[in-house]
Amino acid sequence: MCGIAGIVSSEEHDPAPAGQQVRRMLAMIRHRGPDQSGIFQDSQAALGSARLSIIDIRNGQQPICNEDGTLWIVFNGEIFNYVELRPDLERRGHRFSTNTDTEVLLHMYEEFGAACLDRLNGQFAFAIWDTGRRRLFLGRDRLGIRPLFYTQANGALLFASEAKALLACPGVNAEIDPVTLDQIFTYWSPLSGRSIFRGIRQIPPGHFLTYSRAQLNLQRYWNLNFDTQASACEGEQLEELRALLTDATRIRLRSDVPVGAYLSGGLDSSVVARLIATKTSSPLATFSVTFDDPNFDESAFQLRMSNLLGARHEIVHATHADIGRIFPSVIWHTEAPVMRTAPAPMFLLSQLARDSGFKVVMTGEGADEVLGGYDIFKEAAIRRFWARNPQSNIRPALLRRLYADIPGLSSANSSFLKAFFRSGLSETDSPYYSHLVRWRNNARTKRFFSTDVVDTVAREARGAPDLPEQFENWGPLERAQYLESTILLSEYLLASQGDRMSMAHSVESRLPFLDYRVVEFCNRLPSRLKLRGLTEKYLLKQLGREILPPEVWTRPKRPYRAPIHKSFFNDSTPEYVRELLSAETIRSVGLFKPNAVSQLVSKATSGAHLGETDDMALAGILSTQLAHFHFVSNFRAPQPLAEHVGDIKVCGAHVAAVR
Repeated sequence: MCGIAGIVSSEEHDPAPAGQQVRRMLAMIRHRGPDQSGIFQDSQAALGSARLSIIDIRNGQQPICNEDGTLWIVFNGEIFNYVELRPDLERRGHRFSTNTDTEVLLHMYEEFGAACLDRLNGQFAFAIWDTGRRRLFLGRDRLGIRPLFYTQANGALLFASEAKALLACPGVNAEIDPVTLDQIFTYWSPLSGRSIFRGIRQIPPGHFLTYSRAQLNLQRYWNLNFDTQASACEGEQLEELRALLTDATRIRLRSDVPVGAYLSGGLDSSVVARLIATKTSSPLATFSVTFDDPNFDESAFQLRMSNLLGARHEIVHATHADIGRIFPSVIWHTEAPVMRTAPAPMFLLSQLARDSGFKVVMTGEGADEVLGGYDIFKEAAIRRFWARNPQSNIRPALLRRLYADIPGLSSANSSFLKAFFRSGLSETDSPYYSHLVRWRNNARTKRFFSTDVVDTVAREARGAPDLPEQFENWGPLERAQYLESTILLSEYLLASQGDRMSMAHSVESRLPFLDYRVVEFCNRLPSRLKLRGLTEKYLLKQLGREILPPEVWTRPKRPYRAPIHKSFFNDSTPEYVRELLSAETIRSVGLFKPNAVSQLVSKATSGAHLGETDDMALAGILSTQLAHFHFVSNFRAPQPLAEHVGDIKVCGAHVAAVR
């Protein structure tokens, strides 16, 4: 696991300035790889790596080259099946100088070119510079677990694991993009390929990019597909799921450092932890976050599982004040506005793991998307059922069963759910039917946008999210899964709440449910094995029945949430909140309406009840103001990393700086 960065010019030049820029970029993302640093440069390219050493700790310094020095790689992530790939490469004549997955990846590219991506099982973002062809190749994993940003400036392509590294370069300036801001306030995340900064893009999940002679070419190599097959019986499907998850967990235990696990107390992380325990002889280390507020806390289930596993269990307690205190650091790492405070406890959790001596943790992320676990899937099923008889008072009553844990929404006389979900009830022909209610509700937060933002969005915004050609052939659940996986999962959960929060403390997360074999298997399952009636993740629960305590596998899905307005307005309201939400600061930044924000702040400070929409608006506005403060109005490029690096090796035209 690493942070990577690089610059490739369209023409040859003095390599010194580019090398200096890459060192500055690496300094900006040093938290991703504090163990070692390295740089390759020639007359056209400079590639750098800040390494978090996990496999072949002694010999795995990057950049790494092939036998004749014609290919150089910097790599962020893991190739979990590198052990199986290496023997075939050796039979084909490739020779290795390390035991790393990085070198296996390099030789895979040398042997198969872009087609190597189809053979990789991992989470990755990497860059390979071909010195002979003068061509850069950038690749990103299928689901976007690891990030890769790029931009063009001064006749060069610049890339990095995080956008802030690009901002450290001359000619790259941060400007909040109103269109992306509008997308975040609608979908909770940018749409694929965008970032919050104008001119800075992301390589979308399942894509690769080539850059040669000033020509940039972006291509897709993988996408989600739901070719459901109902031939096998339930028992056979369960056995295949068990085998795939077991193997996905096994290969993700490959590490030269200890591996721990996050334990939320829910089904997904409990299954992963149980499978890990069957593969290791030493006690498993587990990490959990707890809350004061019982509406968010799941500590009883966490303790039940950790005791069953005989784990060395550690917890971090996230108070309202803690979330408010660390929120500026959270946004520094997300590099984007967020509509929830949920990343903050994950920031604290990764800090706990690292302070406990762990660089690698396993998580249960992804199970809800691939096995139909979210309430939004059940909401859509109920609404379609209701839409067949819109006047029914009985059919919408099913919605109350989804929210028994939310005060006031489960009572028999509650009319809120019926009114909320009636919106767009008859629009069943819309490809976005499953998500329209949520998106329209989220869009209410945009009433705080300034006139300038509204006008810019009206001029520049495109329509709804892109869909693949085969989308119309899928069933309702599969359509909803595609939208949830390609928008919320890839662009928010794996980014702001995943990679950025773990790597903020130099911790690598590994996700067995997002092994591409597991994903493709689940996408072939008939919908009844994912969502049966209102029972979510049906097939996974059958596995849970065999390996988990009943109180864990039978409990209803509980979404991971964290408190919002109480984290910012309490007995110890942080000064930055007052400053950034003041009418004067709101006016000077120009993204929101000062009077509207002041009214929202007054409502929050008065102790009045804030509904979900106002809570989201508060988080979105404050995080946007923080992003502007960090990256636009107060951004400072760091000193080049070379000033903190030890030995420098010079090999011909190539320079490698190694700590």
